[in-house]
Amino acid sequence: MKTRTVSIVGMGLIGGSMALALREKGFADKVIGVESNPAHAEKALELGLADEILPLHKAVETSDLVVLATPINAAETLLPVVLDLATTQVIMDVGSTKKTICESADQHSRRGRFVASHPMWGTEYSGPEAAVKHAFANKATVICNREQSDADAVALIEELYGLLGMHLVYMNAEEHDVHVAYVSHISHITSFALANTVLEKEREENAIFELASGGFESTVRLAKSNPAMWVPIFMQNRDNVLDVLNEHISQLRKFKVSLEKENYAYLEELIEKANGIRRILK
Repeated sequence: MKTRTVSIVGMGLIGGSMALALREKGFADKVIGVESNPAHAEKALELGLADEILPLHKAVETSDLVVLATPINAAETLLPVVLDLATTQVIMDVGSTKKTICESADQHSRRGRFVASHPMWGTEYSGPEAAVKHAFANKATVICNREQSDADAVALIEELYGLLGMHLVYMNAEEHDVHVAYVSHISHITSFALANTVLEKEREENAIFELASGGFESTVRLAKSNPAMWVPIFMQNRDNVLDVLNEHISQLRKFKVSLEKENYAYLEELIEKANGIRRILK
C-alpha cells in the first residue's frame, strides 16, 4: 500500500482519532499536526497523535492530504487559505455542516482538490486526550457534492474511509444539512435544554448524582459537548435546526396537553407512535 504524509489541522477529538486510525491502517506513514492551541499541540505530541507540529503553510507543502478537523467556522475560513497553498494536495474536511463550506469552496479555482465529508461519529469530549482508537469502524460517512471534486481526490478519500471501515453515503450539501439537523443537531439542543432544566429545578447537585439513572445519563450525555464546536454548527445550520426545533416543540406540547387534560389514552398513543423508531434503530 502506498503510504502518505497527512496533515491534520486541529488535533482534537476527530483529528486525533483520525490520526490514530490512519497510522494504524497504514494509510499515513507520517502525521503532521497543525494546532493553534499550544497545550493541545504539546499533548498531541506527547500522546503520539502527531509526529511533529508545523505551521499551516509548511504542513500543506509537505503533505499529500490535508484534513481540516477544526470547528466548522474555522474550517470555512481556513479552506481558501489551504487551497491557495495547495498544488496537487487533496484537502478534506470532517465538519457537521456542508452547505456553507461547499459554497466557500465553489469560489476557488482549485475547488476540485477539496472533498467535503462528514464522518458520523463523535463523543461529548474534546481535545487531544479525547482521541479514540477504532472510532470510525462500522459508522457512516457522508461525501457531499462529489461531482465537483476531482476524481482522484474523491478516490483517495473513499480509500481512506474504506480503510477505516466506514459505510459511504453520497448526498448534496443541502440535503445533508437537513438530515443532520434531525439526526444530530436537535439531539444536542435537546440535551443542552434538558441539562439546563434539571440544573434550574434540581438545586441539590448531590441528589442529581445519586439518583441519575442510565436513562437520564444517556439522554443528557451530549450536554457536556464543547460550545466552541456546537455554536458554529447551530449558526450555519440555523434554518434547518429551527424547522426541526419547531416540530420538536410541537411534539412536546402534545405530551404536555395529554397530561394537563388527563388524557392518558392519548399519552399512550403518543408513546406507541414513538416506539415506531424500532423499525430504524434496532
